Amino acid sequence: MSDDRRALGAEGEGRAAQYLASRGYRIAARNVRAGGVEIDLVATRGRLVAFVEVKTRRSSHFGQPEEAVDAAKRARLVRGAAAWLREHAVQPRPARRIRFDVIAVHKRGTDWKIRHWEGAFDAGD
Repeated sequence: MSDDRRALGAEGEGRAAQYLASRGYRIAARNVRAGGVEIDLVATRGRLVAFVEVKTRRSSHFGQPEEAVDAAKRARLVRGAAAWLREHAVQPRPARRIRFDVIAVHKRGTDWKIRHWEGAFDAGD
């Protein structure tokens, strides 16, 4: 991956984290590895733990960013989330909610647009 693409991805993740924080989430982790899987963001709000995949693009030439979260990527994220929960002794008690979100970030010139899909997929997807 080129340095330019890596920088774009890092900036997109930073903006996604700011977006979530502005909506009352606490960022518990960024770019963590668990179970051999990289998790972009782990955000909490109350009893909710959201595992967030962030996809950043400059154009839609190769499709929308969220389209890159295919079945294989979803399965990896579920595996990573389960490992993160075990490593942090977080039990998905009935009162605790676990959610998988996708945040699509578009950069066009100096403008940034963020779309957030809460509960974009389930662990069984």
